[in-house]
Amino acid sequence: MHPTTRRSTHFPVPPSARLLLVLALLFASTISVAIAQSAATPDASPVADAGVASEPFGEVEGHPVERYTLTNANGMQVSILTWGATVQSIMVPDRDGAMANVALGFDNLDDYVSMSPYFGSIVGRYANRIAEGQFTLEGETYQLAINNDPNTLHGGDKGFDKQIWTAAEVEGDGGPALEFSRTSPDGEEGYPGTLEVSVTYTLTGSNELRIEYAATTDAPTVINLSNHTYFNLAGEGSGNIYGHELQLNASHFTPVDATLIPTGEIAPVAGTAFDFTNPRPIGDGIRDASSEQILIGLGYDHNFVLDRESPDDTSLIEAARVTDPSTGRVMTVTTTEPGVQFYSGNFLNGAFGGPSGQAYRQGDGFCLETQHFPDSPNQPDFPTTELRPGEKFTSTTVYAFSTD
Repeated sequence: MHPTTRRSTHFPVPPSARLLLVLALLFASTISVAIAQSAATPDASPVADAGVASEPFGEVEGHPVERYTLTNANGMQVSILTWGATVQSIMVPDRDGAMANVALGFDNLDDYVSMSPYFGSIVGRYANRIAEGQFTLEGETYQLAINNDPNTLHGGDKGFDKQIWTAAEVEGDGGPALEFSRTSPDGEEGYPGTLEVSVTYTLTGSNELRIEYAATTDAPTVINLSNHTYFNLAGEGSGNIYGHELQLNASHFTPVDATLIPTGEIAPVAGTAFDFTNPRPIGDGIRDASSEQILIGLGYDHNFVLDRESPDDTSLIEAARVTDPSTGRVMTVTTTEPGVQFYSGNFLNGAFGGPSGQAYRQGDGFCLETQHFPDSPNQPDFPTTELRPGEKFTSTTVYAFSTD
């Protein structure tokens, strides 16, 4: 979902190239599976004391950036940068207790600033796409930056992922916690209203990374916040994720047009490449080159409509479960959001890599971005993303890690 000038993970591709690129994904998967286990390099270093630690991570235009590391009593660690409130690494054990980083990212700030395809960052003010960068609210039309031609993506040219957030250690429910906050001024990237926003990360004793979002505004606006971590449960740099088994508790999805904007239809997944209601390997659906939607996205880059009891239900429900058979790692995603964007890393192109020293290629990571639906401000039948003075936006998503 990213502009081409930033080695986008989501951008329109000419139809003539789509089938060839999908076939290239499959060829790449054959090669990368062979090196998957040898590339993963578990961290055998001693576990730090449980709690929160911080260290400098560089500067952006003279402003310091910090890296904070949360550690729980089990030895699980999550490192987060003040740049973009970005999850840089997630260290979790496999079935044998070996630790590895399951989040794609960089080991230096310069790469995050110059080339990151939203690795681990908080995206907003509006996550995902808005058609042609326009929406109308209370009779006034707002024009946003076009950074994913012809649309706006993840907040615009300088969204929340490209801002330095203020971090503060807070009392967490079940483990160490950090609150990241910032003020998005009225008119930032074209959005109306001054938005006060916070994101709290908590690492619980049950090996859960809990993310809680909150925001208020002084004028009517739209908001859709998400975290854009790319996962590989075999370990960062270990090869592709096509053998990961995915279950999505979503019997419908929102088909898209050639620019990856929802058509407005809420379509059943039954009988299509989008049916993950029962666990199956991610690569199975990508091999369905007869699916127009797979060809449009060059894989999966689609919003799934979570199965809820009613449109007003905002309870914390299980959205997804992913298992890596090779390591036994399991990740369960629960959320209060109505949808989740499943993205299969289609545009990782080998131009950069992470701490493992391995280049990130097509399909080497996946995203499960809990969210409201793309282009909701222009889709009256989608759940609303409007926020008004006196209201408070809240959202919670939990990524829980275990082994089979």
